[in-house]
Amino acid sequence: MRATIAAVLMIVATTMYAQAQPGNPVGRTKGKPEAAVSPPAQTPADTVRAMASAARQALQSDLAWTGHYNGLINGEVSDRMIAAIKAFQKERAGKQTGVLNPQERGVLAAAARKARANVGWKIAADAATGVRLGLPMRLTPQQSSAGDGTTWSSSTGTIQISVTRRKESGLTTARLADHARKQSPGRKVTYSAVKPDVFVLSGTQGLKKFYMRGQLRDSEARILTILYDQATEGVMEPVVIAMSSAFDPFPANGPPPRKLVEYASGVIVSDGGAILTGHEATDGCRSIVVTGHGYADRIAGDKDHGLALLRVYGAHGLQPIPLGRAAAKGGVDLVGITDPQNQGGGSAISRVKASVSGGDGGELMLTPAPASGFSGAAALDANGKLAGLALVKPADIAGLSGATPPAQAVLAPAQALRAFLKANDLDPFDGSFDAEAAVVRVICVRR
Repeated sequence: MRATIAAVLMIVATTMYAQAQPGNPVGRTKGKPEAAVSPPAQTPADTVRAMASAARQALQSDLAWTGHYNGLINGEVSDRMIAAIKAFQKERAGKQTGVLNPQERGVLAAAARKARANVGWKIAADAATGVRLGLPMRLTPQQSSAGDGTTWSSSTGTIQISVTRRKESGLTTARLADHARKQSPGRKVTYSAVKPDVFVLSGTQGLKKFYMRGQLRDSEARILTILYDQATEGVMEPVVIAMSSAFDPFPANGPPPRKLVEYASGVIVSDGGAILTGHEATDGCRSIVVTGHGYADRIAGDKDHGLALLRVYGAHGLQPIPLGRAAAKGGVDLVGITDPQNQGGGSAISRVKASVSGGDGGELMLTPAPASGFSGAAALDANGKLAGLALVKPADIAGLSGATPPAQAVLAPAQALRAFLKANDLDPFDGSFDAEAAVVRVICVRR
């Protein structure tokens, strides 16, 4: 598995810089005046290290999903991480700088999202054991539960994932690891790491490969086991890396609750009160308010493209915006309204620029992601027409660092908007417009 397990447990070594010798400071020659010392050139590792921890972790996660990184997803900078960045750049015939520019970062994020979507990656909590883990739901759709755990498997049995819990006095990781080695006939352990509170084993089991990770706390062990045919290794290797880093056997808290009041943006698409906005931002609302126009109902949704259609009844004379036809390329202007907490309670419409990357069957990524409240914002092309809708969502990364993941933004393209409107008997507007007059604030109340 290309030393996947060893990389997952590797402790990142820090590089020590040589110190100047006493009596002969760097930059001074005996008998000559002290000369100016040029600062050392910034390395790729220095540049990446200057990023926020959550951003580094998201970068590692994306590199793991594209098959370039096989280490622990923890946000720590290492030679392995820089080498993975260069490998990605080399694969795209780019300059191997070890630092991604915004365009490269967007392409990487889009490729990783496509890889996650292909396997149906989902973070879930298991009621039987209490663990939190990532699962490739498209690969393992069948689920069964027993008294001490849960198993997910493929329809043919080529892939099996299980989580179990075991509690008894005097339990140790050494005993657990020894039991795991002997648990199944034909199991051959090729890697083993046993610490007082955690153990990891990997190897082969007949024609299959296995990975096992367990953690012990207060005489209770919670264990993840992944078993898969060697023929599926190309697909499963990134999954195993992601699952190892996402495995949280004793989560302090469950997933964060949905906000009781959530702010988004919306785009008017008909003078009769039809408004396009984000599906997630308007999901589960007890009431929806469109600022300046009153209450609205969500009359349709397109979860696959992240779209929702609202209707403000009794509205008339609204200013809609026309849809563009060509796919957005390069960059767009995002017109939206940020969360009031980001602008002192105000409701001013603002514009920010974003680059568009990805495509070729994958999602279109927007870089940088705009501020909270911009989900549902209008993305305008070079002609000022609606190239799509900006949808802001939390980053879906594998690691667990405790840091808040940076937001990600995708573009629901104009063709998806056009098809959604047509499916709901709405003809796209075609005429003069004022983009800022067509953008509204959408408030979802879940209390």
